[in-house]
Amino acid sequence: MSETCVLVLDAEPLPRLDRLAGRARVVHADEKTLAEQLPSADVLLVWDFLSDAVRHAWPGDGPRPRWVHTPSAGVDRLLPELADARDTVITNARGVFDRPIAEYVLGLVLAMAKDFRGTWELQRQRRWRHRETFRVGGSRATVVGSGPIGREIGRALLALGVKVDLVGRTARDTDPEFGRVHATASLPHLVADSDWVVCVAPLTPESAGMFDAAMFARMKPEAHFVNVGRGQHVVEDDLVDALLEHRISGAALDVFAEEPLPADSRLWDVPGLLISPHMCGDTLGWRDDLAEQFLDNYDRWEKGQPLHNVVDKRLGYVPTAPAAAAAPAGPAAPQP
Repeated sequence: MSETCVLVLDAEPLPRLDRLAGRARVVHADEKTLAEQLPSADVLLVWDFLSDAVRHAWPGDGPRPRWVHTPSAGVDRLLPELADARDTVITNARGVFDRPIAEYVLGLVLAMAKDFRGTWELQRQRRWRHRETFRVGGSRATVVGSGPIGREIGRALLALGVKVDLVGRTARDTDPEFGRVHATASLPHLVADSDWVVCVAPLTPESAGMFDAAMFARMKPEAHFVNVGRGQHVVEDDLVDALLEHRISGAALDVFAEEPLPADSRLWDVPGLLISPHMCGDTLGWRDDLAEQFLDNYDRWEKGQPLHNVVDKRLGYVPTAPAAAAAPAGPAAPQP
């Protein structure tokens, strides 16, 4: 059996790869060299998961990696080009970002409800101005995305006494934590009664642009919108108009249609909009967590065991109850 080749697309050093010493040949690539190296790789680790290079370099036929891992929750930068590669398994970082993103969203909700931004600005001006703020307990939130991250956000909001409606691809009438999961078709009705609308949905053709002028028009003037999903979920000009015309009270964006956000983007200057640079899941030590997750899955691949976090390429995400008996992709039993 030939030595396994692990190809790493990276823009920065990857921790803990020394665990593969003597077990695999590790080759590094950048966006310029990726295409020529893909045919000789058994495993592709897309450490630079913000790059679109894999999609552009992926060979249409011939030899190609049997396993592609992205250390991100979303896999939209790999699809649709890899969707038809039946001999290639895609896995993602499901589970690593759940709690950090939930904490970040919780922080945003509290910051907007309690007007921390206004407090900091008044402090900077040395002005003593009493205000009344929004009570979070008893408010209502719609969380769009019923996967692990969405559910963790929902749990965090429930702990604050928020009434949570969870929205997923399909409706489920019973749910042990949230009572039920609403179908996406119910979203226009749900947002009309929500104080907080949080988007953490996977990016699919159906979810792209779901938050547009019509959706913002259905929200209450007191409502706040948070997007920690993908920038393409939002028609950004429509959000700007909704904020400028006071049709919603405020918004926070951690993801954008173009990243990094250009310095001349009008988003920077919109009143009531909080901008952060795609950092909601990045806590101290997160790179080590991602590396450990990949290496643990590599152990399974090497032994011919089923991989964790296998993405359904038709759906674009890991199903809530993925098939545990999926064929292993490693040397002991190649993926059919």
